[in-house]
Amino acid sequence: MDQNAKNNVIEKVRELMEAPSCCADAKEATQNWLDAIGTDREADQAKNLIAELEMDIMPVDGLIAFAESEAGAKVFGEAHAKQVAAHGREIKAAGAKYCDCAACAAVEAILEQKDAIL
Repeated sequence: MDQNAKNNVIEKVRELMEAPSCCADAKEATQNWLDAIGTDREADQAKNLIAELEMDIMPVDGLIAFAESEAGAKVFGEAHAKQVAAHGREIKAAGAKYCDCAACAAVEAILEQKDAIL
């Protein structure tokens, strides 16, 4: 395992944990993996982390659909939901596959380097 690549993943995991939009399940999975580094549980916790992150990352189309929904209006507020949807369409037009909030950006970076920890 390339230690530099693993260190990059650790850095992104810490960024994810600090992101305001990081969900509780992702925080738990990241902490469990960090706690397991160097132990016989590391490989299992890495698999759990990747599985959690693959479930959590928000595709840009999902972001747009959520922001345009009644639930999105409740979460973001009606005016901000419209801004989020417009932003989603903008980043999609620029080629984004996923939401670009701090949590999703960190998750995308981690998943791009998942081979470094698996």
